[in-house]
Amino acid sequence: MPQRLQQPMRRTAFLADTTALILFFTTTGIINERFIAGMTCDQVLQARLLGAALMIPVARPYGVWRDWLMTRAGQGRLSRLLWDSIALVSFQVPIYTAIIAFSGASGEGLVRGTLGAAVMMLVLGRPYGAFLNGVRRLFGLPAGGDRPMSLKG
Repeated sequence: MPQRLQQPMRRTAFLADTTALILFFTTTGIINERFIAGMTCDQVLQARLLGAALMIPVARPYGVWRDWLMTRAGQGRLSRLLWDSIALVSFQVPIYTAIIAFSGASGEGLVRGTLGAAVMMLVLGRPYGAFLNGVRRLFGLPAGGDRPMSLKG
């Protein structure tokens, strides 16, 4: 594919993956931080602002990571659920832990928040994967997961 055609597709993939990550995880992050980690409203706001800022550079690499892992999934529902969950937990939990620690969670709250996020991400792995595929379709991109959408495309 000529270079001038690759650039718009790369930009569109970045925008689609970033939009999906920010919309989905701002909502779930608020629920975890406020009701599971017990963070104050000010701490939740700080965590969500920091989280949104960090989601911008990590959304596309996560999309590529997820697509690469999903090539290992079989066609069955259970296999896709398992691989989507593995992708989300392995990539996002370490980042999320740093976000809430920086935003004021410590000790037991940090542990509860990290464990809560891990459980949420295990449960939300496949719903997020389906949401990501839907957002990609809205942006005119292939869903992903069957063949990786590389950083080149």
